[in-house]
Amino acid sequence: MILTLVLLPLLAGLAAFFLRHDGARRALLLLTAMGHSCLTALAWVQRPPAALDDWLLLDAPGLLFLSVTSGLFLMISIYALGYLRREDWGRREDFEEGFLFTNAREPSFTGCLLIFLGMMTLVTVSQHFGLLWVAVEATTLASAPLIYFHRHSRSLEATWKYIMICSVGIALALLGNFFLAVASTLGEREHVPLLLASLVGRAQSLHVLWFKAAFIFLLVGYGTKMGLAPMHTWLPDAHSESPSLVSALLSGALLNCAFLAIFRVQQVAVAAGEGQFGRDLLLGFGLLSMAVAAAFIVRQANFKRLLAYSSVEHMGILSLAMGLGGKADFGAMLHLVNHSLTKGMLFLVAGNILSFYRSKSTADVQGVTRMLPISGVLWVAGFFAITGSPPFGTFMSELVILKSALDQGRTVVAVAYLAILCVVFVGMGAIVLRMAQGMPRESAENSSGLREGAARLALSPWPGGESGLSFFPPMLLGAAALLLGLYVPPPLWRILGEAAQAVGVQ
Repeated sequence: MILTLVLLPLLAGLAAFFLRHDGARRALLLLTAMGHSCLTALAWVQRPPAALDDWLLLDAPGLLFLSVTSGLFLMISIYALGYLRREDWGRREDFEEGFLFTNAREPSFTGCLLIFLGMMTLVTVSQHFGLLWVAVEATTLASAPLIYFHRHSRSLEATWKYIMICSVGIALALLGNFFLAVASTLGEREHVPLLLASLVGRAQSLHVLWFKAAFIFLLVGYGTKMGLAPMHTWLPDAHSESPSLVSALLSGALLNCAFLAIFRVQQVAVAAGEGQFGRDLLLGFGLLSMAVAAAFIVRQANFKRLLAYSSVEHMGILSLAMGLGGKADFGAMLHLVNHSLTKGMLFLVAGNILSFYRSKSTADVQGVTRMLPISGVLWVAGFFAITGSPPFGTFMSELVILKSALDQGRTVVAVAYLAILCVVFVGMGAIVLRMAQGMPRESAENSSGLREGAARLALSPWPGGESGLSFFPPMLLGAAALLLGLYVPPPLWRILGEAAQAVGVQ
């Protein structure tokens, strides 16, 4: 079944390039997403056996990350049905969210989207560090055309920045794999394969200096893809210039894949008795990422870039939590789920706002709750969720991380953590609430967009004139984030615990 999980979206993606009918292609996207989600659900009932000589195996961390990826992709596939239909509304060159769309571009978009899912799935099931490296690099190649979807100068710049910076990072990760192979060779008479189970089982025999060098290169390399500061510079451009559903996938799923690669390296470090060495580095990168993101969030003028820097902040929280260790590892796993749900919701709502206002400028967007009642409510709710306000799940996960820091006596870390969270809350609140309130302000840039948006709303039967395909997916994601703040289902609680234990102190 593991091979089926990987091959299903890959083969569907290849088929999408050759389908000529828009309806058939969109149906293929949705059916593949549903099939992938069903296979993932079956894995919760019974774990599939290993494949390819244990190179592919779905353990607890992999199942958790796979479930988040598959569930988010299903919601995005539903949203894509309305999004691709909405792209037919105009083709002016200054349009931010699809003026340059043509039907000839949809096959490559759908195909790359499905291949992207296949490569992220491969990341979650890879147990060999070489295959893991290939899978992470393949996610870059599959997602780059999605960023360039709008074909304007800003998306081209964002795509090249994404490819170049992430390629440098993945090259450093490759060097880290070489060092890891040397560490395993010098410590043993026989070569130890770069399989996770083999390295963990014989970790005490690894050459310490070579392993530390490998850890640093792997952390910096995969940390670049994860969006940790100061290697995060590709992320704001790529997230803000992509179609909103792609931004949701990049933030809610792709960054998790890079984090999983770092998670695997930390598993080996803990087994080798070098867990504290890894935790110290992760803690430093986490605090730095949070601080850098907070500085750019304050007075941010582009609401999609605002969400992008929020992703940098939350990747910093994940890194900080793993750096603390102990109960914070459980908080990191729970926070990963909460962030993916909430950020996916926010980016999809941002797509609705952008489609109506035709501008990413926070100065041009006002009165969202008045013009788009459902999306406006979701936008405000998403703000409270992403900033860790009760009763949303992010409040619980951030509280677990804070309590772990205090229990360990790391008062300075706890104070810095709280201070940055407060700055982010105030900075985002000033922007998001101003967008939600008041009356829409017409400018030279968005005047025609407002008229076209109003014309579309007039044709919709939903409250406020919005399309059901545009607000149902983010509404479901938001409901899931709210549920996790009130109740964590026992099966999920068990998987979170198993995933946290996999990187715990041994």
